[in-house]
Amino acid sequence: MRYGLLIAGLLLVAAPAQAEPRSVYVTMVLQAFAAKVECPGTDVVYQGMVQKAQDMHLPDGTTEKVRKAIAFMHTGGKMGEKQDDDLMAEVAVATQATDMDQRRLGMTSWCATQKAALAGLIRNN
Repeated sequence: MRYGLLIAGLLLVAAPAQAEPRSVYVTMVLQAFAAKVECPGTDVVYQGMVQKAQDMHLPDGTTEKVRKAIAFMHTGGKMGEKQDDDLMAEVAVATQATDMDQRRLGMTSWCATQKAALAGLIRNN
């Protein structure tokens, strides 16, 4: 009985810990794509995103799922593919946070911040 409670407790503690890195990753990927669109001379390093997902111990295919979810949400369903509800919610939250940061900092400062924060995920052309 004690072991059952211990295992249940560990599962409860482990579940949020797993979800958090993906939401952080989703935000980084969204910001990288936003930087490509909003910051002149910036491009996305897709392999850098894949490597970051591996470094964060996210499941294989996470980068592609996140990319498809972002494309789907930001094109009104014309590109990408709808993903599971949790991932779509993470993209929505990351979008709101990014929009707020852009407004708060202004685009010039936001771009400068992203170039430093997302080194390896974006590059200057």
